[in-house]
Amino acid sequence: MARGLRLLSRAAARLRPLLPLQGPTARGFSASAPEPLHVCVVGSGPAGFYTADRMLKGHEGAQVDIIDRLPTPFGLVRSGVAPDHPETKIVVNQFSRVAANGRCSFFGNVTLGRDVSLSELCKTYHAVVLAYGAESDRSLGVPGEDLKGIHSAREFVWWYNGHPDMRDLSPDLKNTESAVVLGQGNVALDVARILLRCKTELATTDITDYALDALRGSTIRKVYLVGRRGPVQAACTAKELREILGLKNVRVCINEADLVTSPADEEEMRNSRIQRRVYELLSKAASTHKDSNYNDQKELHFVFFRKPTKFIPSENGSTVGAVQLEKTALKADEVTGKQVAVGTGEFEDLKCGLVLKSIGYKSLPIEGLAFDKKRGVVPNLRGRVLSSESETGTVETGLYVVGWLKRGPTGIVATNLHCAEETVASILEDDKKGVLRPPSVSKKHGRMGLLEILEQKNVRFVPFSGWEKIDSKEKMAGQLRNKPREKITTWDELQKAANE
Repeated sequence: MARGLRLLSRAAARLRPLLPLQGPTARGFSASAPEPLHVCVVGSGPAGFYTADRMLKGHEGAQVDIIDRLPTPFGLVRSGVAPDHPETKIVVNQFSRVAANGRCSFFGNVTLGRDVSLSELCKTYHAVVLAYGAESDRSLGVPGEDLKGIHSAREFVWWYNGHPDMRDLSPDLKNTESAVVLGQGNVALDVARILLRCKTELATTDITDYALDALRGSTIRKVYLVGRRGPVQAACTAKELREILGLKNVRVCINEADLVTSPADEEEMRNSRIQRRVYELLSKAASTHKDSNYNDQKELHFVFFRKPTKFIPSENGSTVGAVQLEKTALKADEVTGKQVAVGTGEFEDLKCGLVLKSIGYKSLPIEGLAFDKKRGVVPNLRGRVLSSESETGTVETGLYVVGWLKRGPTGIVATNLHCAEETVASILEDDKKGVLRPPSVSKKHGRMGLLEILEQKNVRFVPFSGWEKIDSKEKMAGQLRNKPREKITTWDELQKAANE
């Protein structure tokens, strides 16, 4: 009894109301309030917060706890969205309102598998939703991939966005004039744009100070965006492409021969307005910049129909000096009918001192769960976790998945809204059917159960009020530099700020 009172006291001191008020005057509750539905969401990115939002709106008795391994919430909105895209980050205002709900709480600095196990969560909550996204990268599997100077686009993005895991990445931007970005999706365009954009413009964003200093000292003048297929199949959106094509003092270089289309290309464009618009923008850029004279200005090269086959070391033997590319041609896949790139046996070398691989994020498996390694997802049926990769696998009662872990690393921030709605609908359906197993009767339920687990393991979690302290400190520091914020970028400093 005394231990329980101590836990309650500490919880009240550290979290903004963790427990809903009791009695007829409580907001949203009455004497006939529904039975609580304890839900834990693992991951506080867009998928996690959209899930919490829909859960709170869909069930008046739902109590949602969001845990995240970082001391800061919002996932890729904070560490993935480019600093020169502030409009995309406005969604954090909506997520903050969700966190302010008395039936929702945030537990930062809590790592699944280290601080709390999946088994413990399943015994404590009616439903557990995995929303931790994709925190690793796909590999090319070609020789020389471990040379210095080769990074994933995710690592580079986390570096300039201040993710504490990449604070010390220190990409070498000073000893080369050429950078190669492998991939032509939106993330590839993001990193290319950051390398080429005017640093005076970047200085008024929330880019980290150390990244801005490094970019100011950069000697990179040419950026090559390399894609396996052609301009019709480029994976970026028209909005992102239009932005990078409009950069000041940057010459866009496109081989006009690559713009010649086949009947299959024309068919693809008839079926996709986005693909047609992207192709039109690239064609216009090729003609606009054809005869332009940009003395000593930066260059952006779109390189189509090429795939990397080997990374070649520089003279010192340890850093990358070039990428060997094989020319490709498009061929219809016998199964899907889609055009795929096949090698032609012709090779060329592209010199560079920096390579950023933007070939896809990868989710990490969790012990005890089935995992589709090829697709990088947890097998599921409308968000319900399955016991095997086959859709005929049995449903893991009370266990759900959402976001990239559910559908793969595709889509934009808003894509997670529909994804979350589907998973929440499955939870509510299962709740109505009475199939959700109750938390263990021998343990405290939901939030109090989680608090007890963390207390027993001496885990110093960061509540949302701790994040608000970090947020306030970053914004104050940013004001001094005419920036939205100056991010705190180390684990120790983040935890210190949260506890001040």
